[in-house]
Amino acid sequence: MSRPDRQRGFTLLEVLVALVVLALALVALTHTAAGETDAYAKLRDRTLASWVASNALTETRLQAGLPALGERDGQEEFANRRWHYRITVAATPAAGIRRLRVEVYAPADAERVDATPLFTLDGFVGNGLSP
Repeated sequence: MSRPDRQRGFTLLEVLVALVVLALALVALTHTAAGETDAYAKLRDRTLASWVASNALTETRLQAGLPALGERDGQEEFANRRWHYRITVAATPAAGIRRLRVEVYAPADAERVDATPLFTLDGFVGNGLSP
């Protein structure tokens, strides 16, 4: 039996290089997946905050008469979380119409004074305007 001069297969160096390339690809994939997960969580929070703002705006519109000028804070339990919002009622140049601005804050930011609203919704209410 004759022995071949060279055996077929991969050398140890080739296997190690392949493993390094695979490890780098997996790290990049994991990093991308983590970024997508964070983006999904932010989108979910903004969507829920938009619904909270819409609810607060509609509740204010359904109250009898024009709302008083100024700010008021509120809370709403929604999607198993407690959301905080602030409604600012301002006058407009048109008599009998008020501008409503609803700012919704993330549940974790409710206690912070310098918190940025997660979602802001503007609307109007007035005499003779339908909700």
